[in-house]
Amino acid sequence: MSFQRSILAHAVSCALAGISFASYAQQADKSLAPVVVTADPFGSQEQATILSPARVLSGDNLRDKIGGSLGETLMQEPGIHSSGFSTGSSRPIIRGLEGPRVKILQNGMNSGDLSAISNDHAVGASSLSAQQIEILRGPATLLYGSGAIGGAINIVNGRIPTRLEERPTGEAELRASSVDSGSSFAFTADRAAGNIGLHIDGNMLRAGNYRIPGNSIVEGGGDTGRLTFSGNRENNLGVGASMIQSWGYVGASVSQIDKLYGIRGRDGSSKIDLLQTRFDVDSLIRSPFEGFDALRIKLGQSDYRHTELDGGVDPHVKFTNRSLESRIELAHQPVAGWRGRLGMQTDGSTVQALNLEDPNESTVPRTRSNSTAAFIVEETDIGDVRLNAGARIEQVGRRPNGNTNRNFTLGSASFGALWSFTPGYALGSTLSYAQRAPTAEELYSNGAHHPTETFDIGSSSLKKETSQNIDLSLQKTEDRLRWKGNLFQNKINNFVYGSLGTGRCEDDTAPPCAAGVEELTTRNFSQANATLRGYEIDVSYNLYEYGWFGRAFADDSRGTLDNLGNMPLQPVARLGTTVGYQDANWRSSLSVINASAQNRIASADVSNETATRGYTRVDANISWRQRIGENELTWFASARNLLNEEIRLSTSLLKDYVPQPGRNFLVGVRARF
Repeated sequence: MSFQRSILAHAVSCALAGISFASYAQQADKSLAPVVVTADPFGSQEQATILSPARVLSGDNLRDKIGGSLGETLMQEPGIHSSGFSTGSSRPIIRGLEGPRVKILQNGMNSGDLSAISNDHAVGASSLSAQQIEILRGPATLLYGSGAIGGAINIVNGRIPTRLEERPTGEAELRASSVDSGSSFAFTADRAAGNIGLHIDGNMLRAGNYRIPGNSIVEGGGDTGRLTFSGNRENNLGVGASMIQSWGYVGASVSQIDKLYGIRGRDGSSKIDLLQTRFDVDSLIRSPFEGFDALRIKLGQSDYRHTELDGGVDPHVKFTNRSLESRIELAHQPVAGWRGRLGMQTDGSTVQALNLEDPNESTVPRTRSNSTAAFIVEETDIGDVRLNAGARIEQVGRRPNGNTNRNFTLGSASFGALWSFTPGYALGSTLSYAQRAPTAEELYSNGAHHPTETFDIGSSSLKKETSQNIDLSLQKTEDRLRWKGNLFQNKINNFVYGSLGTGRCEDDTAPPCAAGVEELTTRNFSQANATLRGYEIDVSYNLYEYGWFGRAFADDSRGTLDNLGNMPLQPVARLGTTVGYQDANWRSSLSVINASAQNRIASADVSNETATRGYTRVDANISWRQRIGENELTWFASARNLLNEEIRLSTSLLKDYVPQPGRNFLVGVRARF
């Protein structure tokens, strides 16, 4: 079998090389457009945001990696893994941290969903319509929340126009996939009507149950051939308009996402029917006052709900979240050489998980949360050293029905220094101190949660988390060969985790496990001090120029709980490489990622997880750009998991029952006008 796989991989590599050599004569020595990080407070280009640090996916690089969920789209980036829960709901994991410790933003505002409180909950922003996806860490994350210990991910779709297009512009894409008999269509369009900028975008996704190699259960048995309850359906539409003048702009947008996706569990299956409607307002005033360059005011209102359908039919629990967020930011002119932003943020939400079988009970009681925060992020250059600092103070309140009110005062700060000791080379370090308030689910849960097959039990006495992180980096940022290495250590006091022991809630079990919940595993939210350590290495050649390009990365992280051993569901060490060719018309690439086995599992007192075997994933992409006047068509094809490996992610709660999709061929066409 390994011999046949080697032949197959070699054949694909030769085919890509042949295509590349055939078009090499047409090579143009041109640079690709630099990527601007919109969520970075200093508007830096990606390769200049060293202290954040930032990674940006956009253009063809983003389209090559688009998946059915945000976690799937980003899981091949250094330091980022996927929760691997289902094709519809996988979230990104950054340096071993997930959930509320990773902030998901849409155009710089809170996504307004409930994906942070459980792995089965989908992100309310679609990557199919994204223009670019940004990954931020360091001082810049303090703009968006004290709890973003792991980092922030910003999905940019440009729904509120900030510039007037000289002519109608846009993009549309149609693709089909073999592994799930799936199809998707996504589009975006902008035009100007006088001084009014107009925008519309949307997408439709239809995917059936996906094929798997072997059996769904790691020990044998379960589904064979296809994984039942793995289908995914999504509809997403957004419209926006802005009045744009020389002084700035003011605009608004409305959007709605409708999803229905399945979850295959250990002892049963379910579906989640999700609907979210959000309204956003964004305004920018240039030179509003003396000494300030810009004033930005943003509002975001979200009405979110999803219903969990036990067995895909019977409504069991209904989650709702109504939220309103406001932000005011001022960008000031340099003061004693320092430039940056300061502002305020408010966020109010009402969360509830209502047990539909017994309306008098709630898996999570109706809880009103309010937060008010002030923040500042600054940067300056002193000779060859760039300094970056940020601070945030926040007041958070939780007001549940029938339980204990909690108030938290959170203080966070970050400081970084970058020394360019010779042209093109830099040595940097970032120190961060951040605090996070426990979520309503961690504090007040007391009920069955069938998609995760757990009976969740919160603790209203949980303390706030406190993280102390140090990040060291050494990098080369100029010329065709570039590289970056990061070492990090994150110590977190009062780390909140769900303890998954072997305890079961059965029909005759006394409270807090209620009758009728069958054999669900109890998940008790507890606290312990934790330490995470790891590294990331990223080496690239010619990524920003036409011609041959290559990239290699390696990463690893390990988390431990004091006196309790390993943290559960931690990422594994990976080694990946990509080679390819790009010019004005052709783009091709072949990538291989090897993930090691995970034997550093949590003890039985913390989790009932098992070891995870390693895997090798091979992907290939090829595309051809056809110009038609001022418009262009891009025809593309790709293969994912080309060797049909049985891939199980160590970070997935359902890894022993839900393997990742098998070999998948995708074809499509993308039009830009």
